[in-house]
Amino acid sequence: MSSGGPISLAMVGGGPGAFIGPVHRMAAELDGRLKLVAGAFSSDPARSAAAGSAWGARSYPDWREMIAAEAGRADGARAVAVVTPNHLHYAVSAAALEAGLHVMSDKPATLNLAEAQALAGTVASSGRVYALTYVYTGYPMVREAREIVRRGDLGAVRKVVAEYPQGWLSRPLEREGSKQAAWRVDPALAGAGCIGDIGVHAFNLAEFVSGERVARLCADVSTVVEGRGLDDDCNVLLRFANGARGVLIASQISAGARNGLRLQVYGEKGGLSWSHERPNELVIDWLDGPSQTLHAAAGYLGPLALASTRIPTGHPEGFVEAFANLYRDFADAIAAGRADPDPVPGIGEGVRGMAFVETAVAASGQGWTDLKGASA
Repeated sequence: MSSGGPISLAMVGGGPGAFIGPVHRMAAELDGRLKLVAGAFSSDPARSAAAGSAWGARSYPDWREMIAAEAGRADGARAVAVVTPNHLHYAVSAAALEAGLHVMSDKPATLNLAEAQALAGTVASSGRVYALTYVYTGYPMVREAREIVRRGDLGAVRKVVAEYPQGWLSRPLEREGSKQAAWRVDPALAGAGCIGDIGVHAFNLAEFVSGERVARLCADVSTVVEGRGLDDDCNVLLRFANGARGVLIASQISAGARNGLRLQVYGEKGGLSWSHERPNELVIDWLDGPSQTLHAAAGYLGPLALASTRIPTGHPEGFVEAFANLYRDFADAIAAGRADPDPVPGIGEGVRGMAFVETAVAASGQGWTDLKGASA
């Protein structure tokens, strides 16, 4: 495989009609650290070829063929981005790792917890970088929030509230021809519904910023739209290992909500709040002092937040740039020969996310239960 210059990247999925695939491609190439060279962009060979032609990349009709071919080429891909529906995440990721390729996978890590635990073993034995696009961890002000909590500025964490309301599935779009809706409510393709699609984002963000780990939960996971095969509304109480309490709300039937992810972390001395709809601001409310609003790219921020911004304060950055931060950190880990992609979430967070999903679904309506199977 070639050395020097951008790290060559292949992609599985993300072809014509995909939502997240083009975002991955733009983000991966934004900083010039990675370059898309190949892909099995669609299960339809003609559509895969069309995407490859449009993006100047080698196209393959099948992802297995692509991994074998690229791993054997002197100029082949060194990493694979997995941007398929959930049911393929395990098989593609495991095959790529076993072929000696690094992996950046869309979340959740796998279709279910058993696959995530199996994948953890494959990651460990491969020595390759495995990372997950929990994209919100790439925002500069989320990273600043994490550092504030880590420094102890808020004191011991006491309460965490993570909310993720959407309204786009308030109607049965899966029965109205929506490709994006159809696979997300199909148990064979998605595994879990709302809780696996956006609930894992809220769960990951709560643990990423607070630095605490959920130990127990009490869940109400439900299907509101009649006839839907998977959950579309989730309400979960959390208890963290340090004794802190939490609330997690994830919904895709909150009519009128767009992408209302919000996180609040409260400590002994004050609390902080971040909203995806105002991503370049972080609000801190002190118990015995005036409130503060911190702004992205401002000189008073910590090094991680500053390294995660590209333009001066007051100029908005957003979703693609947050994705690009994950890809840049992924490339840094590859270049440095590190298996740990930190600060990008890795397989440990992937296993925890699937443990959260399966525990909440299984225990819905049954009271408090331990978070089971969370160790990678």
